[in-house]
Amino acid sequence: MASAADRIRGLRTGRRLALAAIFEADFGQRTAAAILERHVAESEMDPVAIELARRLVTAVTEHRDRIDAVIERVAPQYPVVQLARMDRALLRTALGEVLHSPTPARVAIAEWVELARVYSGDPTRRLMNGVLGKISTESTGAGASAPISEEGVSGHNLRASQEARRRAARRR
Repeated sequence: MASAADRIRGLRTGRRLALAAIFEADFGQRTAAAILERHVAESEMDPVAIELARRLVTAVTEHRDRIDAVIERVAPQYPVVQLARMDRALLRTALGEVLHSPTPARVAIAEWVELARVYSGDPTRRLMNGVLGKISTESTGAGASAPISEEGVSGHNLRASQEARRRAARRR
């Protein structure tokens, strides 16, 4: 049985795999599913990673028009066709997970915001956080809660950061 750390690593690998397939498919040579299967065949991967990657690629390819419409509605100043390919792939894949997977939205948001920071930079990280936060708030009807990643906010201790916020609020 895999440890929690192995499962987290597998989920993160799955997100990167799905992102790579969606990104490469944007060049129009092959479908995202075919690209993903090529990546899977070329290396031994964790079954957790493969399962999540397949789920995300399927969600994005089946719901791409709806995902693009959501991006256009929530961030009209960033038309999907004008986004850099990597930014478009990041947003599409993130929305695929937030809207069409059992992953808790706050976990998916934290994970995809971090991937945006790594693969595209701070402006895209902020765009990702805004778009995903708004979608999450709309779909739950609740105020935004503090996002947590698979292991806490970017690996930090979530309870410690929540406690620090409470102490700061009491001082005000």
